Amino acid sequence: MLYLLLTWLGVAPKLTVSLLYPLGALAGFLGNRKLTFSYRGSLFDSGLRYALAHTMGYALNLALLAVFADRLGYPHQWVQAVAVFVVAGFLFVAFKCFVFRHATTEARS
Repeated sequence: MLYLLLTWLGVAPKLTVSLLYPLGALAGFLGNRKLTFSYRGSLFDSGLRYALAHTMGYALNLALLAVFADRLGYPHQWVQAVAVFVVAGFLFVAFKCFVFRHATTEARS
């Protein structure tokens, strides 16, 4: 909803994503770490992997906007609505397999 509000107020779509994305990522770290994945490993290591995963998610989000809104002319609101689900799916897999993998998985690597 903040995305729609800011773009309605005239803020460019990619700038809006650039402003809101880090806020959402920061807010989600501790919740994902403890509640979603029950991770008890290193806060620093998981934080670095989390930042890397979100950097890739952010790049994916911007790429979707650039291709589908800027190049192909689809309305940015619809592109962003779909991008939310695409990026969320990517991040869930990245968190499960890379960021918050359990100690037994880490020992095998």
